[in-house]
Parts: sequence; C-alpha cells; structure tokens
Amino acid sequence: MLSEAIHSVVDTGNGGLLLLGAKQSRKPPDALHPFGHGKEIYFWSLVVAVLIFALGGGMSVYEGIIHLRQPHHIENPMWNYIVLGIALAFESGSFFFAYKAFRTEKGKQSVMQTIVASKDPTTFTVLFEDTAALLGLLVALIGIFLADLFQNPYLDGVASIIIGLILGAVAVVLAYESRSLLIGEGVSQETMEHISSIVLSDPAVSEIKQALTLHFAPTDVLLTMNLRFQKEFTASEVADVIARLEEKIRAQYPEINHIFIETESLRRVSEARP
Repeated sequence: MLSEAIHSVVDTGNGGLLLLGAKQSRKPPDALHPFGHGKEIYFWSLVVAVLIFALGGGMSVYEGIIHLRQPHHIENPMWNYIVLGIALAFESGSFFFAYKAFRTEKGKQSVMQTIVASKDPTTFTVLFEDTAALLGLLVALIGIFLADLFQNPYLDGVASIIIGLILGAVAVVLAYESRSLLIGEGVSQETMEHISSIVLSDPAVSEIKQALTLHFAPTDVLLTMNLRFQKEFTASEVADVIARLEEKIRAQYPEINHIFIETESLRRVSEARP
C-alpha cells in the first residue's frame, strides 16, 4: 500500500510536469530560441521518466526489501481492499481516455510501432503511466489478498518489489523514447517519401541531392532540401519553382513550418545567364 501511495504521488506530480511542458512548448520564438520552445515537451517527458524510475520504481523496491527484512502481518485488510477498489475505478477511467487518444494516433500500426513513430510523448507517456498504475494496483491487491489468505507477510513485500520492477521497466521505455525525441528525430520514412514524390513531380526538379527533417515539437517541423534543377530554368524561374514547392508541401503537411531549399544548379544558371 505504501508503494502504491508513493506511485500515486509521483504519478500526480508527473501529470503536472507534462502540463508544464505542454504550456512551455507553446511559448513563441525569441532571440535565444529562434525556432521556438517546442522541445520543452520532450525535456519534461524525460524528467517524468526519471522520476518514475527513481521515486516510483526505486522506492517501491526499497520498501519491498525493508518489508521482507522486517515482515508484519496485516491485521485488517478491508480498508486496503476499499482503497484499492476505488483507485482501480478511477485509474480505469483515466486509462480509457488515454487509450482512446492513443488509438486515434495508432491507426493500423502496432503499439510499439506507434510509440516509436509518435512525436508527441504526452500521448504514450500518459498511457504507459496508466497501464503501470493498473498493473501496480492489481499486484498490490493480489499481494495483500495472498498475504492475508496464507498469513504470509513476505508476499506483501514481494508484491511491492514487483510493482517497483513494473515502474522501472516503464520508465526505461519512456526515457529511451524521450531521449530520442530530445536529441532530434525527423519525420517518418513514409512522410519523407511522400514529400520527395511531391518535389520530384515538378518538371523543373531534376534530382533531390539531400533532404533532412527535424521535429522541434510534435507539430513543428524543419525541412531542408538540396535540389538539382533542370538546366534550362533561369534563376528567377527557379525561385518561382521553390515558392511553388513550399506551397505544395505546406498544403499536405501544415506542421512543416520551416522550409529551406537550396540548389547547386542555381549558381551555375546565374553564372551562365546573369
């Protein structure tokens, strides 16, 4: 019960941190952060993962070990059952809404594919936290029931350790995904291929020499492209083509707010036809 109490406090605090991250990420660009503060959401998601591991998982394992070394019998488990039952009801409701939001993003992908592809850590962080909370509550309920049924207080300590291991596993996955987003992830391969097809469909474009993307936030993406244009196009015509390509890309992907297109051929054309 103490492990679940610690977990609940950490879970509540983490919800506040995710809200803080979401609010901070919407701050407008400034001189020091010309591309905005979108990565704030990734930073605070990493902090949440660390807290789940250190406070939630670590304290639960610690309490379980202490209870194994100094076991004591549960005198009246009724209040434990009542509290855990109420907690399960509330947590099930939270899990339902978290999974509903996650399912919208999931589509036909598997759960792990969606987590890896997702650029919004709040979606899968809340789902993982709620999943860990439900599993923790069930483990606590089973541990208390078995400890009372067999009059074996060691089972209560074992349940606490299992809760800590569950939280630790969830924290490792969240930390890994948050780290990946924080150091910089691009758009999905499917999205990149579609953008390339849009660009190459323009008769003025001969080749895509390089294309790079970077997520500053779930809905704020940078796209840079190095293109080779057909030689018969002048510098002014190439400028019109670039403007047209930017308009087409933004129409399909409004989250791509920053587009930078350069070309080697542009310099050659300018020299040939000043």
